[in-house]
Amino acid sequence: MFAIVRTGGKQYRVAAGDKIAVEKLAGEAGDTITLGDVLLAGEGDSIADASKVTVSAEIIAQAKSEKTIVFKKRRRHNYRRKAGHRQQMTLLRITDVGAGKKAPAKKAAAPKKDAETEAKKAPAKKAPAKKAAPKAEDKK
Repeated sequence: MFAIVRTGGKQYRVAAGDKIAVEKLAGEAGDTITLGDVLLAGEGDSIADASKVTVSAEIIAQAKSEKTIVFKKRRRHNYRRKAGHRQQMTLLRITDVGAGKKAPAKKAAAPKKDAETEAKKAPAKKAPAKKAAPKAEDKK
């Protein structure tokens, strides 16, 4: 069975056992993640319902891609700038492409919210202000 998944703004055709390099995903080597955005799935010539298909993958390594050279030049102005960039990427091994229940697994982009962190972020409620005692009136 194969599937087309979207991650990091790109689309990949994957099957069980494939190795792919994608934009950096959260996790360490050995972690299992679920690629949630399945666009198309099928086997041979038949196409399955993509909403019922799950793609699970194992992180092989966190790495950097090849260096990209950025060179800027303006003619006749003695202006030259050279810079390099290495994009962070994650190497994945697709372990399973199959139909079934969507198992709760680590999602790359959805951080969990705890009650403790929510309580820390919420501003503390102020106690209602107490009214001052009435002043004694002076008798003349």
